Amino acid sequence: MKAFTNVKDLGDLKVAVQEALEIKKNRFGYKSLGENKTLLMVFFNSSLRTRLSTQKAAINLGMNTMVLDVNQGAWRLETERGVVMDGDKSEHLLEAIPVMGCYCDIIGVRSFARFENKADDYKENILQQFIQYAGRPVFSMEGATTHPLQAFADLITIEEYKTKARPKVVLSWAPHPKALPQAVPNSFADFMNEANVDFVITHPEGYELDPQFVRGAKIEYDQDKAFAGADFIYAKNWSAFADEHYGQILSKDRSWTVDTAKMALTNQAKFMHCLPVRRNMIVTDDVIESPQSIVIPEAANREISCEVVLKRMLESLK
Repeated sequence: MKAFTNVKDLGDLKVAVQEALEIKKNRFGYKSLGENKTLLMVFFNSSLRTRLSTQKAAINLGMNTMVLDVNQGAWRLETERGVVMDGDKSEHLLEAIPVMGCYCDIIGVRSFARFENKADDYKENILQQFIQYAGRPVFSMEGATTHPLQAFADLITIEEYKTKARPKVVLSWAPHPKALPQAVPNSFADFMNEANVDFVITHPEGYELDPQFVRGAKIEYDQDKAFAGADFIYAKNWSAFADEHYGQILSKDRSWTVDTAKMALTNQAKFMHCLPVRRNMIVTDDVIESPQSIVIPEAANREISCEVVLKRMLESLK
């Protein structure tokens, strides 16, 4: 594996999930793979779970790790060609990337959507430049439009907690005070559409996601109807995708908050969220603290999803 940005990069998804479950039984079983190998994690944006889980996965595999916070302790980087660099940015990404590649064997990159230009965000300019110029395998630790490590961990979690062969999985929009990217819901849809699940997306009108990720998923604008009989509820906010409203908040309708009454409509569904979560905006205290909530095991599986990706990248270096 030379790059990881979406579900297709994993190949056979059933095989990938089984590999993850086997690794979870013995996290240090491939420690020799990473001996004398170095992972560089490059953060253009803040992180908690991604930073810790990725570093832990690398340690499990015997790797050395380095962390670069681009906006704290590094030269400010220009990312666009053709810019006269007479401002506050001292180095261009096109020099910085191959230099980074000199010091490591694998690179992880975290760079969020800027909401300045939809076309630029959906081209994944920063992540794609790393893939093109690093000379090393590169994986996304959340890009402008996708978060595949999270979605892979979500699928692993569903596999562990499902009680039927083909569970009903609902991705539900929920209110939030800030404009958030579509990366997490995009990747969740990307993975669920390839998995053996009955997948439904529910959101207010105007919050339609990019068709390339939605594909054949059922869209239900009535949240109560979507929740009926569900086995898993994945709550997440995202801002508008449509050109005329890209990156905007169209609604803060609190009736979309996941509460006990809504969960009662389900088939005793498990509650999921990528974290961090705004309590009593996205989900009420009683739901996220209930036995139905699996947000902590879900977060723990971030270590496992990353270890599968790093293991495959290390194997490709041989």
